[in-house]
Amino acid sequence: MNPVRKKRLFIVLAILAGVGIAVALALSALQQNINLFYTPSQIAAGEAPEGTRIRAGGLVEQGSVQRSNDSLNVSFRVTDGAETVTITYQGILPDLFREGQGIVALGRVNADGVLVADEVLAKHDENYMPPEVSQALEKSGMMKHYEGGKQEYAK
Repeated sequence: MNPVRKKRLFIVLAILAGVGIAVALALSALQQNINLFYTPSQIAAGEAPEGTRIRAGGLVEQGSVQRSNDSLNVSFRVTDGAETVTITYQGILPDLFREGQGIVALGRVNADGVLVADEVLAKHDENYMPPEVSQALEKSGMMKHYEGGKQEYAK
C-alpha cells in the first residue's frame, strides 16, 4: 500500500472512530434523561424500576391528601381505577392541584412502593387532562366521559 493511501485510510478510520464515540456519548446522555410513564397499576405490580426517575399519573383520590403542619411535606394517593399508589412530595403544589384532579408526578419509587416525587404537574385549564392519565383511566374503565372539567366515573 502506498503512503498516500495509507494516510487517507488512517484519516477515514479516525473520522469513523470520532463519529462512533460521539454517537455513543449522545445515546448515553439521552438514555439517562428518559422518564417513562407508569400507571398506578404498573407501579403496584412492580413493573416500575426502583430508584429510577419515572413519571406516574392518575386521579388524586378523594380524602387522601395529607399535609404536614410544620413543613411543606405532602402525601396523597393517586389511582387509575384499578390500583392506587402513594406519592410523597416536599414543596409547594401547583395552584390547580386538588382531589379528584388528574396529575402527573415525576420522581423515584422507593423500596416500599411509594413514589417520592420531586415535581408534580397539574392540568392547566378546566378541560385538560394529561394524555397518559386519560388513556390509563379509559383503559381501566374508570372514566365514562370527561366534559366541561367535570369527571364522571364508572360504577
